[in-house]
Amino acid sequence: MSVDLSTRYLGLELPSPLVIAACPIGQHVDWLKRLEDGGAAAAVLPSLFEEQIVHEDATLSDAQEFGAEAYAEHSQWFPEPAEYRAGPQEYLDLIAKAKQAVSMPIIASLNGTSEGGWVGYAKRMQDAGADALELNIYYVATDLETSSEEVERQYLDLVAAVKQSVSVPLAVKVGPYFSAMGNMAKRLVEAGADGLVLFNRFIQPDVDLEQLDTSTTLVLSTPHELLVPLRWIAILRGRVDASLAVTSGIHDAEGMLKALLVGADVGMVASTIYRNGFDQAANILGGLRRLMEEKEYDSVEQLKGSMSREKCPNPEAFARGNYMKALTSFTGTPI
Repeated sequence: MSVDLSTRYLGLELPSPLVIAACPIGQHVDWLKRLEDGGAAAAVLPSLFEEQIVHEDATLSDAQEFGAEAYAEHSQWFPEPAEYRAGPQEYLDLIAKAKQAVSMPIIASLNGTSEGGWVGYAKRMQDAGADALELNIYYVATDLETSSEEVERQYLDLVAAVKQSVSVPLAVKVGPYFSAMGNMAKRLVEAGADGLVLFNRFIQPDVDLEQLDTSTTLVLSTPHELLVPLRWIAILRGRVDASLAVTSGIHDAEGMLKALLVGADVGMVASTIYRNGFDQAANILGGLRRLMEEKEYDSVEQLKGSMSREKCPNPEAFARGNYMKALTSFTGTPI
């Protein structure tokens, strides 16, 4: 039995549903090539952060203004803006190098929260060769006067602004922390999102008891984190006109199959590559083929969404229906 793993995401025809998520792996084009050889169908480059762009602009402005009144020749000390080599320019160079090194689509990533002039970098990413863009919105509303309506409007305005600046497909990556996630997903698509990536991981600050300061540590994802995106992909499948991607929590073939069954077009991986090495991409796809053969699925397109909320035998499981059952069936005993 021959299994067809091809799928379609953001209008891109992909040979498999395995996509490399935005992470430092994408900084190394030789690593991307190894993963492509193992079956990866596309890769999202690590995010270019709004703070990097703001820092570059501020640094360049300060450098050009320093000493202007005292030294007429000060402008010779610093390069022109077009020649200034910093984080953002290096990112554009990375896109071009990745496009030369691999044949799979390269998706550039922007991480920010404001609608400032930095969205112009989206156009520059497109011009550098990116096949699509992923807008990773990470925002914590610490101002107690900021309402949920204002936060949501900020997201929607940002998506619309970025979409207006590019012609390539735009995916939007957000967290699940909305009081009405389904409605927000619908409005993100209406604002211009061609795809939704569910969900980004909010990195939480910890308290360093030795230094009495805050500290931040990146912890790799676990398979348990797959449950939240599974629920929302299942709810959204067939109800929003956008591609759907699961990210965070896919570590093996079983996780990939679950993502596809509830309705994802692709599954994005990163932590499992760090834990298991570059061969893990091929391992996941090989395992996916075997599972599909066992369950007599001919193609990814055939199985995709067959366990979405609209099609599964127990749609209430994706709402509140499984909550009481899970709690009342638990029989654990403290040690």
